[in-house]
Amino acid sequence: MSPHPKKDIQTVKSDGSPVQKLIHGVVIQSSVTHVDDRGTLCEIYSPHRPPHEAPLVYVYQFTIRPGKIKGWHVHHLHDDRIFISQGQARVVLYDIRRDSPTYGMVNEIYRSELARNIMVIPAYVFHAHQNVGSTDALFISMPTRAYQHDDPDVYRYPVDTDQIPYKFDNRLGG
Repeated sequence: MSPHPKKDIQTVKSDGSPVQKLIHGVVIQSSVTHVDDRGTLCEIYSPHRPPHEAPLVYVYQFTIRPGKIKGWHVHHLHDDRIFISQGQARVVLYDIRRDSPTYGMVNEIYRSELARNIMVIPAYVFHAHQNVGSTDALFISMPTRAYQHDDPDVYRYPVDTDQIPYKFDNRLGG
């Protein structure tokens, strides 16, 4: 162990936005939550400020149990638009598009119900979601192409693959 403490590095700007460069085509659009004495209303998607130009064609909900990981998977024919509604998650992205200016880049992004947003994940960007909270994480997915049950546009690697330069672990806070 080093006798000297390690200085923190900058992770966000003064306005709260991350300093991390995002993979080309990835969009994170904040959602607006309205609060009154009755509860809350969160605007998930609005045609007045769409995060992606494709129309809504299919919507589904999925959950991830605490500590569990869903991924690695990639799509060839559609982009994902995923809203976090509840919980806390680590999303890891890996760009395999050879013509992309961010080819080979990995992003690690933390998402939470405290700052709800839609994340656009382009085709040919591998992604995995890990629930890092203590309750089920709840997501609403709005892909740009409806799911084809007879011919799914989903290609998978196991979570511990060597094909993606990222390893999930049980990191302790510091």
